[in-house]
Amino acid sequence: MALGFCFGYVCFINRCVCIACVYSACNCLVSSSIVLFLSAWLPVDTAHIPEGVHHMECRDGFFMVAVDLNFTGEEPRFEAVDVTGVYPITAQYATECGYAVSVLPLQARVKLQASYTSCHTDHNDDNVFSFNFNLIANHSGEEVIYTFNKTCSVRSPRMITCDNDYMEVSVWSDIACQLGTLKEDGSAADKAALATSDWQVVFHGAEEQSMPMNLSEAHKQGYLFKLLGRRLVLQTPYGQPHSFRMEVNDVPVEVVHATLLFSRQRWVVLTIDLVTACSVYEVSYDDGYMVWKTPEVLHPLVSGVHGSQINIGVDGELVEQTIAEERGYIVEKHNATVEISIPFNAEGGHRKSFVDGDLYELHTFNLCLEQTLVDEDDAETKVRVHRTMTTPLLPRPLFTDNRTALEEGLFTVYLGDVPEDVALTAVELNGHTFTAPFTNASGYNITEVVHPNNTHGYTLTVPLDDPVVVQQASEEDAAMKNMLNVNYTLMVLPDNGLYYHQMSVVALTDASPPEFEASCSESGISFKLAHRPFDYLWYISIGSDRLTPELAAQHNYTMSNDSQSLLLEVPLFTHGYEYKNISLKRFLGTFEILVRDHETSGVRRSAVKTCPFTATELIMCSTDGRMTVVADLSYLQHGGIPARSNLVDIYCGPKEADNTSALFTFPVNGCGSRVMLVQGNVIYQNEIFHSKEDLGVSKAVPNNSTERSMAVNESMSDRVMVECTYPLAGLHRLFSMYKFESEMAGVGRIVHNWLSVTEPQITTLKPTTALHTTPTTPATTSTREPSAFRPAFHPPVRYIKVSGVRNLHTIRRTWKNPSNQRELG
Repeated sequence: MALGFCFGYVCFINRCVCIACVYSACNCLVSSSIVLFLSAWLPVDTAHIPEGVHHMECRDGFFMVAVDLNFTGEEPRFEAVDVTGVYPITAQYATECGYAVSVLPLQARVKLQASYTSCHTDHNDDNVFSFNFNLIANHSGEEVIYTFNKTCSVRSPRMITCDNDYMEVSVWSDIACQLGTLKEDGSAADKAALATSDWQVVFHGAEEQSMPMNLSEAHKQGYLFKLLGRRLVLQTPYGQPHSFRMEVNDVPVEVVHATLLFSRQRWVVLTIDLVTACSVYEVSYDDGYMVWKTPEVLHPLVSGVHGSQINIGVDGELVEQTIAEERGYIVEKHNATVEISIPFNAEGGHRKSFVDGDLYELHTFNLCLEQTLVDEDDAETKVRVHRTMTTPLLPRPLFTDNRTALEEGLFTVYLGDVPEDVALTAVELNGHTFTAPFTNASGYNITEVVHPNNTHGYTLTVPLDDPVVVQQASEEDAAMKNMLNVNYTLMVLPDNGLYYHQMSVVALTDASPPEFEASCSESGISFKLAHRPFDYLWYISIGSDRLTPELAAQHNYTMSNDSQSLLLEVPLFTHGYEYKNISLKRFLGTFEILVRDHETSGVRRSAVKTCPFTATELIMCSTDGRMTVVADLSYLQHGGIPARSNLVDIYCGPKEADNTSALFTFPVNGCGSRVMLVQGNVIYQNEIFHSKEDLGVSKAVPNNSTERSMAVNESMSDRVMVECTYPLAGLHRLFSMYKFESEMAGVGRIVHNWLSVTEPQITTLKPTTALHTTPTTPATTSTREPSAFRPAFHPPVRYIKVSGVRNLHTIRRTWKNPSNQRELG
């Protein structure tokens, strides 16, 4: 705060007569002591600024105009205009003449402030101030000049200002006092001399005073005396040579005490005492508040004050008390000391983000305080304080929230509490950098979320199965760890400082079992598996047997396994196959690989592949006791017809036949099969009989079916033996009156003309998956020719149970000459 006083030999303190005398005496003073800054005036074409893009307002202590940056373009400029010319408001000139130009990028505005006592302000009756300015805007590279003007009124006869950089006092009076009333000759020459040399100033320190000096010398030391109409102004920055500090109620106050002297012929005619005092209390910070203090009465010379009212606001605009309370402003008095507390984030304040390793913020509040003092003569003095309250750099932590939804299969990460002057420019995902905003093709998405508290946030989504996500098996959790390291690159506007914020998220999902790629070939089925780090959670099996190199060698599989992949080639007719849709020329082979849990051995996934194959001959001995045979009869010695072939029971003919082959399917213990026990095995044998001509039914043949079959079969010259061998330990039922039941499939073989071979070779074949064949209906009459083509007959059974692995086997054909043997498969 600052206070002004007027003393003189004729006048007394606070008497208007004295103040009026000062103003009249100082009219000449101004002409010689105030330095005017002029520039050449150039005539230009101007335009009026459009409505809606600017705002002008008279505020306490200054005039303000704000213009949208979108309208002005880059680097707008202002000029002050008066009757003497046009003056560009540069940074230095603004400091000298009471102007302030600031660019506010967050508000997208440029603002000009002009003091009522600025250099080129027009004054009328000392309380009406007129401003004229030019705005130079840039439109597509072309400069356009816009003009605007404003008139403001200030009612207070005495105004005292404590600004951030200077102290100012201005006073005025309605009573005229002519220099001629003084006892002087009043000649024009004397008046000219008075104006140039008759005024001096003495500064009073805390303990001593300076020698008198003229006003131009005082101006060089930072003290400016101006006479504007009838208003006398003293303006001085803080910390000048003749200022001093003192403590008032434990609050530091800076004081300037000056005495103006007017003398004629060594006589001191008039003296004027001016005292200014402002609180220089350093802003303190307490629990989220900026605190500033000032004494209610700043100097001991002030007396007789019996009334004081305080209002506060922001940016030179006072607000009502209710509004101030709603915004959290606090004004309190403690022992004649006024204490102002403003929240860091109070409405009306400004904040700025900074990067210094971490992210920080600075809160600034342009406090406006007006104190109305009433003296004992009921005269008012307006004391106005403009104080910028700024916090130190405060940490501004951002927060992240893992909102991942496993059911959606997405990482969802939220980055929040981002200040409005900070923007996201890029995101690094596990070392892969992506520029924001992401394109739809990237598979990622980032959405900005704006909040009403001048912050915003970003929601990032990344698919869990995206290649950028790192997956690692967690043996402890028996789950899959999906890991995503996110590094946000944020830019502080407008200075483009970069800040990096890192976070890591982990989503636990059930570890997915491996998947095989399967393909068909002429000789079998191939399976390929790409290894993953967490594959040790499972193991591979063929049926119940774990797949190992030893198992592969035992069953003639071809297996290769390295750090990258596993390749398994399964030849046709090896262990593990299942066959169906068997016909003379074609059948389907199915092979299944099981993926089992390492801990529980439970099946978690299977890879099943079915492929079409062809084979000249095959025999299958199933676990449910059914023999399926495709026999190649093209090598018959006497050119027999396959369709006229039959089994031991002449009523069991082929299910299907052509010119070279016949397909039989029948129960192992039916159609005349023989049962033998050999070294812990049960062997079921049957024969395929065939002849090159139709024998018909002779009268010499007995009517008994068994005898008839034997007689007919004995008349046939060629025969093929087929048999299935089962381990005795695996059989649940043996006698023919029950349904056949075995734990494993049997081993089958086919021997051509087997009676001519003294030691028929029994071929032990690898077990494979069995074939289920639907039984056909028996022959409708017993008088049909036994060798004619007819459906196979299968006797009925009573009990069914199938378990174990069903087998399909290749056929070994043995000829009359044992040395001339060949394998077919």
